[in-house]
Amino acid sequence: MTYLYVNLVVMAVAAVASALALSHVQRRRRRRVLLTSLIAFTVVAVLTAVFDTIMIAVGLFTYAQEHLIGWHIGLAPIEDFSYVLVVALLLPALWAFLRRDPDRAGPFRAEPVGHEREDRDPAEGGLR
Repeated sequence: MTYLYVNLVVMAVAAVASALALSHVQRRRRRRVLLTSLIAFTVVAVLTAVFDTIMIAVGLFTYAQEHLIGWHIGLAPIEDFSYVLVVALLLPALWAFLRRDPDRAGPFRAEPVGHEREDRDPAEGGLR
């Protein structure tokens, strides 16, 4: 099995989780999150290409060639960039989901300090 097959599974899970998280975010914010993801991917992909190439060139690590598909950016195999894609997709989407509009707050939305939910008694620290 190649690294690509493993990476495809991880990328599919990240894409589904990202889509689910973004489905709960306002449309106006969704575009901003996608733009943020694109910028993050570009920056981290360039850094990955540069630093992986350096680390491979000086012999810090190698890849088993029989598990690679053979495409490279610099000396970095293309499979290395799947993790960049996963992070760029998933983290901004989860951030937007967890920070969504308080009026549409769900069960996982943390209240700001000093703002207690109506169904909680602050003196008792539990449900009313």
